[in-house]
Amino acid sequence: MLLAVLAVASLPFGFLADRLNRKAIIAIGIFFWSIASLAGGLVSTFLFFLLARALVGLGEAAYAPAAQSMISGAFPVERRAFAQAIFASGMLLGGAAGQALGGLVGPRYGWQVTLFVVAALGILPSLALVGLEEPPRGPRTEVVPILRLLSVPAFVSMIAAGICITFSTVSLVSWGVDFAKNYKDFSLREASVSLSLIMLFSLVLGVLAGGYAADRLHRSFTYGRIIAVAAAFLLAAPFLLLAIQSEEKPIVLFGLAVACFFMSWYHGPVTAVLHDMMPRRAHATSVGVYMLATQLLGGIGPHIVGKISDLHDLQLGLQIAVAVMVCGALLMLLVIHFIRRDGMRHPTLEAFHAEPGD
Repeated sequence: MLLAVLAVASLPFGFLADRLNRKAIIAIGIFFWSIASLAGGLVSTFLFFLLARALVGLGEAAYAPAAQSMISGAFPVERRAFAQAIFASGMLLGGAAGQALGGLVGPRYGWQVTLFVVAALGILPSLALVGLEEPPRGPRTEVVPILRLLSVPAFVSMIAAGICITFSTVSLVSWGVDFAKNYKDFSLREASVSLSLIMLFSLVLGVLAGGYAADRLHRSFTYGRIIAVAAAFLLAAPFLLLAIQSEEKPIVLFGLAVACFFMSWYHGPVTAVLHDMMPRRAHATSVGVYMLATQLLGGIGPHIVGKISDLHDLQLGLQIAVAVMVCGALLMLLVIHFIRRDGMRHPTLEAFHAEPGD
């Protein structure tokens, strides 16, 4: 439910962030997120709890496109992927901190108090907005219609690749613990702790390494950031298959650690490339469109893998998820083809690049 709301709401909030004050959009996101977390601890029925969790997704949808747009506007183009990678690593660390907080507070005071604490802590970042300056962008009259964005072949190819990648990554995360427990002889505690620690360290290191490597490649090739993403997923695939196939616990964990490291290269460069393609007044909208498609369509991955598990077994389902990930990496090569053919900025958007150096 939360993922569906996040996907659907990303489009209108991205649309608004390119037309209104981005600080205000982010503040709305924080407000919704905090109030929804607080309400989650107060409700007494499942229906209202589900509604509260859906509003958390609404808050997240308001925050991400506007924040990423501001980050790209505040940093030089040649450092854009690493800046976005730092932002992504912060979200990963924040998620890990929230889980740790829940593990400490929940058993002693109850899950309701945990949500109250999280809601209170969520208000604090809003104070940082007070002194934050809006990076420059084009005049409001230069906003880009969504249908015009969808006429850019490289952008549509990026979305198709992102759907495949989201399908596989969400499936692997959703079913990882169950697979380790039922197929690799891990205990539930052992699987949960081991996979969480490995994913945290590998993902954070990978996000930062991917952003740095993508910016370095961008100096030599216009499409260098796409090369970094495609290569990383192709490198991750054999290590995932090693983890899925192996019966030795150390090898399973090693394969997952290396795979997660390369898979997380994706976050910074993809946002940077979306913004490289688009005028500044389309940065948030392009992310909103991308998130709508990838989260809504790619998010069905765990359900499909579960169906495959019911019909055959989970091992086959995860192998298929890896194959879909490879398809996503290969679709990135199609993005490179269109960029080489049409340029990083497609002619249909040329009129909207109004600012010098935009």
